Amino acid sequence: MLIQKLTNEIVNNLALKIKYINFGQNNLNDDIALTLANMVDNCKMLEVLILYWNQFKNYGAAQIVGKLKNHTDIKILDLGWNLIGSNLLEQPTREEVISNQLPLKGKWRTDFFKNNNPIVLELGCGKGEYSVGLAQRNPNKNFIGIDIKGARFWRGAKTAVESKLSNVFFIRTQIELLNYIFNTNEIDQIWLTFPDPQIKFQRRKHRLTNPNFLSLYKNILKSGGIMHLKTDSEFLHGYTLGLLEGMSIKPLFSNHDVYKNKNAPDEVVNIQTHYESIYLKVDKKITYLSFSFND
Repeated sequence: MLIQKLTNEIVNNLALKIKYINFGQNNLNDDIALTLANMVDNCKMLEVLILYWNQFKNYGAAQIVGKLKNHTDIKILDLGWNLIGSNLLEQPTREEVISNQLPLKGKWRTDFFKNNNPIVLELGCGKGEYSVGLAQRNPNKNFIGIDIKGARFWRGAKTAVESKLSNVFFIRTQIELLNYIFNTNEIDQIWLTFPDPQIKFQRRKHRLTNPNFLSLYKNILKSGGIMHLKTDSEFLHGYTLGLLEGMSIKPLFSNHDVYKNKNAPDEVVNIQTHYESIYLKVDKKITYLSFSFND
């Protein structure tokens, strides 16, 4: 890791000389906090430490700040745009998930959100724009965004912190591990927003609406729970419709150009991701499909 190498270089060769360190906008999190804290402790001449726009939470920030107590020359410490004071993001390892080390399975309402409101998932949430948008519009529902790339949804977590939202949360994990994180019948709705259509035949098992994934979603959804698929891919829309027909499932709503449909649900056309807004500017069609599984 580049930051690890840089901190080692600073400690070994520059500690008594360096006055300015800028590690801002590097997606650093609490995993490297102790390393940075030890580096700071050795840099006795340090005057400026820039760590803004990362993913440090309370623990990481405390480790670093604790080493600055005796630094009489420090003039600027920038920890802005981190996740300090936030309980909006979790990044468990795969091993922690599959060994059932996440105690919230089956207890998301009672132990985390501390209410009995419906739980809505957004899978492959990207920057978390849709999860945050839904949370802002629906204060009486709980929302959880899931993506394997944590560097994406820290933006959504920050927006949630800034907006003081208490009904949205983000988990960095793989979608195929949902059964380890949520109990049977624990989820009320699932959104798939602009997933990779995986058009190539050899990639079909990675399509988020393939039969294996649909079976996974059905297991965690309540009876009558709703699936939403919003995509710019006519292929994925049609592929999913074909699967539903084979399962004798009638869509609740289906449209190949949803922004031109006057009956489109409000939350479908009035919440947009960054890339969706780009697609719309070039008049690219956006499709939408919703359905419930048969009991």
